[in-house]
Amino acid sequence: MLNLFPQQTRNCEGLSRRSFLQVGSLAGFGLTLPAALAQSQAATQSGNPHDDVNCILVWTHGGTSHHDTLDPKPEAQLSVRGEFGAIDTAVPGVQFSEIVPNLAENLHRFGLLRGWNPKNASHGMADQWVMSGHKFNAALGYPTFGSVISYYHGFKSVMPPFVQLGSSLDRRFGGGSSGILGLEHNPFEMLADPNAAKFNVRDITPPSGISASRVERRRTMLAKVDELQQQIDLQPEAFDALDEHYQAALNMITAPETKRAFEIHKEDPKLRDRYGRNRFGQSCLLARRLLQAGVRFVTVTDPGWDTHQRNFRSLKTRRVPPVDQGLPQLLIDLEEQGMLDNTLVVWVTDFGRTPKINSASGRDHWASAGFAVMAGAGVPGGSVVGATNDDGGQVARDEYTSDDIGATVYHKLGIPHDLIAQAPDGRPVRLNEGKLIREWI
Repeated sequence: MLNLFPQQTRNCEGLSRRSFLQVGSLAGFGLTLPAALAQSQAATQSGNPHDDVNCILVWTHGGTSHHDTLDPKPEAQLSVRGEFGAIDTAVPGVQFSEIVPNLAENLHRFGLLRGWNPKNASHGMADQWVMSGHKFNAALGYPTFGSVISYYHGFKSVMPPFVQLGSSLDRRFGGGSSGILGLEHNPFEMLADPNAAKFNVRDITPPSGISASRVERRRTMLAKVDELQQQIDLQPEAFDALDEHYQAALNMITAPETKRAFEIHKEDPKLRDRYGRNRFGQSCLLARRLLQAGVRFVTVTDPGWDTHQRNFRSLKTRRVPPVDQGLPQLLIDLEEQGMLDNTLVVWVTDFGRTPKINSASGRDHWASAGFAVMAGAGVPGGSVVGATNDDGGQVARDEYTSDDIGATVYHKLGIPHDLIAQAPDGRPVRLNEGKLIREWI
C-alpha cells in the first residue's frame, strides 16, 4: 500500500525518522523505500563501479529431480530410471528425459552442470547455501547473490537493483535475503501473477481512485508537514539529507519507466504464447522486461518440486511443462533482443532426488548429486560439465559444489573474488570463496 501519513520512529543512533512510502516487500522487511535509496546511494558513491551486469535466476523450490529431467539413466533398473524414457538432445551423445523436449532441442543455448554435489538435503538450508555460495552459519547471515549485486553495483535506474518474482523460497535460514549487508539490499518482492488478466503490482500501481494528481497533492501536503517537523527536530541536517530520498521514492512510483516495465500486456500476444500462458512463463518474460528497465538481478521462484509422492505424474502434468517451454524461450528472446551476451541466466534448485523410487512413486531428498544450468554471459552453449555414476547417486567426475556455482555467478557478474563486506559487529566477511567452474569461464 501507499502509506502517505508519516510516523515518528527512532533508530539505534537516536535519529528520528519518518516512515513515508512503505513499498511492497521492503515494508515487509521493516524498511522504508527512502531509507533504502539513501543507503544504496551511499554504497554506490563509495567507488563501486556501475557495470551493466544482469542476471535472471530461476529457483525451482523443493528439489528438482535430476533423474527425470536433465540426467536420465535409461540403462538403470526400473526402480532407478523410473517411468520416463530418454531422448536425444541438440548435442550428440547427450540425452534428456522425454518430458523436456524443448530443453533437449535447445541444449546448444545453455551449459549443464551434471557434476553438482549439493552436500545438503535440507530445505531452508538449501535456499541459503545454493543462492549465496556459502554453507549456512547461524552466527553469520551470508547474503544471496542479488543482494551482493545490489550492494556492489547499486542502482542504475529508478528501479530497484534486485527484484524477486513470487515467494516460493524458504527463509528459515536466511535464504534469498541480504544477511549482513542490511535490509536495504533485500529483494523487492512482487507477489502478483503476471499471467493474471488484471495484473498489477501492489504498491507500484496506485489503488483504484488514486490518480497521479492525487499523489501530487499528497506530496505537497507531506512537504508542508515535513517542514513543520524539521523545524523542531534536533538533527535537521540529517533530515535535509534524507529528503532527497523521499523524492527518489516518489520518482520510482511515478516514473514512466516503472509503469512501462510492468505493462506486460503490451507485449506481442504471440510472444507471450511462446513463453507459455502460465505464471512461470510470464514471469520469465517479465524478468526480461525488468532488466530492460534497469533492474540488475531478478529471481524467478517456482513452487512444488518436493516430489515425495506421485513424482512422475506431478512432473509430467504440472511442474515440468511450464519450465520446458518458458526457459528455452527466455534464452531465445534474450538473444533476439541482443541481451544474452550481458545477461546471465541461472537455473538452480535445492538438491537432487534419490536414485531409488520410494513406495509412494516419489523420490526423496538427495544430498550427493543434482544439476545446475547456466546460459549467456559467455557460458558456452552445449557444454555438459561432469557426470554422475550409473544410478545417478554420486558425482563420478568433474565435481563442483554450491560454493563453486556461487563463485562462477559472481565472476560473470563482475564481483571480485576477494570482495569483503563488513558484518554489523564490524568483522570483515569474504563474500566469494568458491572455485570457478573452469569449463564455463
